[in-house]
Amino acid sequence: MVKIRLMRLGRHKLPSYRMVVVDSRVKRDGSYIELIGHIDPINGTNKLNGALAIEWLKKGAQPTDTVKSILSKEGIWKQYAASKKA
Repeated sequence: MVKIRLMRLGRHKLPSYRMVVVDSRVKRDGSYIELIGHIDPINGTNKLNGALAIEWLKKGAQPTDTVKSILSKEGIWKQYAASKKA
């Protein structure tokens, strides 16, 4: 199964994350299929490619709970739901 999840980067107590598309059997920080964006919780900045995220969701990629929450806050989940109905 393909999942959209976060990959941790950064040093001790200064995390940053990449939102990646990955096979569910791969380790958290293992190889990934495609990079969707970057998340920096320290500065509160997100750089996400919404079109790419929607494309992978349409292909059947399952987001983790945290990723789904981030996509909702960015408005990407709403766009995906609207495109799913159309």
